[in-house]
Amino acid sequence: MGWKAAEKLIRHWKILRGDNVMIIRGKDKGETGTIKRVIRSQNRVIVEGKNLVKKHIKQGPGHEGGIFTVEAPLHASNVQVLDPVTGKPCKIGVKYLEDGTKVRVSRGIGASGSIIPRPEILKIRTTPRPTVAGPKDTPMDLVLEKTYDPKAGRGMPDL
Repeated sequence: MGWKAAEKLIRHWKILRGDNVMIIRGKDKGETGTIKRVIRSQNRVIVEGKNLVKKHIKQGPGHEGGIFTVEAPLHASNVQVLDPVTGKPCKIGVKYLEDGTKVRVSRGIGASGSIIPRPEILKIRTTPRPTVAGPKDTPMDLVLEKTYDPKAGRGMPDL
């Protein structure tokens, strides 16, 4: 990727995987769906069951060839998140509540200003955490070992 393309990347993403969105441009304009995948390196999103294209795949060892229907990525500017109250597409703003938590709110003409919750699917990890310790993992007894005593000042490096 060149520097000009890198300049145009979205820095602060407001659309998340699992959001309900409406397609506002293209052949599927006006249709709604759920975001299946976000490709941040290309400013694109894949909406579940939308923007379907035919893909010709050559036969190879271990898989059959043929013509398959796949979901093509859409540019992030061509989708808008749906307002949870009105059900219409809206822009997304960021607001901080009294307790200091950061939330997404709907904004724009005709928007209700309500909080857009984070999708539940984001709580599920795509790659599970390893359950057994690997060769480069630090043993638990070394992690829990106390090496600094704040009252005595032991363990401080000589600066």
